[in-house]
Amino acid sequence: MKVNPLTLKLADLPDRIKNISHPPKQLYCLGKPLTKTINIPTVAVIGSRKATLYGRQITHDLVVQLSKQGIAIVSGLAFGIDSYAHCAALESGGYTIAVLPSPLEKIYPASHSQIAEQILLNGGTLVSEYRAGTDVRNGNFIARNRLISALADVLVIPEAAKNSGSLHTARFGLEQGKTVMAVPGSINSPMSEGTNNLIKSGAIPITDVEDIFFALGINRQAKKPGTFQGTLEEEVIFNLICQGIREQESLALVSKLPTPQIGSTLTSLELKGYIRPAGAGNWLVA
Repeated sequence: MKVNPLTLKLADLPDRIKNISHPPKQLYCLGKPLTKTINIPTVAVIGSRKATLYGRQITHDLVVQLSKQGIAIVSGLAFGIDSYAHCAALESGGYTIAVLPSPLEKIYPASHSQIAEQILLNGGTLVSEYRAGTDVRNGNFIARNRLISALADVLVIPEAAKNSGSLHTARFGLEQGKTVMAVPGSINSPMSEGTNNLIKSGAIPITDVEDIFFALGINRQAKKPGTFQGTLEEEVIFNLICQGIREQESLALVSKLPTPQIGSTLTSLELKGYIRPAGAGNWLVA
């Protein structure tokens, strides 16, 4: 990647960055300048590097809906939730910011160089506090997380294990006075232990994308599409619920979909506003 970055000295940085504890001495940026994005509502989407199908689908659905409303998505270009968030924003034609733990000329991880190029081609921004030639050290990853939270108005964690690095970002967010939100998951899933613990500690649970819009102070009327928009599996389950099959086990039996996929599909339909829980494992059309 040809690098010709814009260098922002501390005095030129947006207030949300230069006023944090231990601000960067400078930032190197490629793409749309950060100074032109100050008034864009921004959501950080971070989470597990080993995302499950549930985590991937939730991330995709939330980011697509946020991006289509002009919300900027910031993440760390890491494996798992981070990369899925960037890709979902790109898919939606949205604006996304990637904060790197490495110099701009050395994308980390290297396998995500193509995603980084797509971010730039689609009008996004790459950000790093490390000058050219700097080695990638272990401490860079935690340091990077403070900048992700600083750039965001709201932090969203779709899925995270007990010791996930994304919990460092949540801690930075709380220290910076940001709203921290998490998607609840199965109590039997180790990959949701971190998010469930965050909710127990006071993070705002996300059961609908409208929860995020509310946290951003954005009031909007949910618009139901004239035709169904979703995966084939989602359409099958939605049609069964419309036909009166509302109990989760019955939905699994009739649809012949695997039980784990039933759960993630129902959650996705709920996030999209098609269905709502009725208690005791039953679902209703919203």
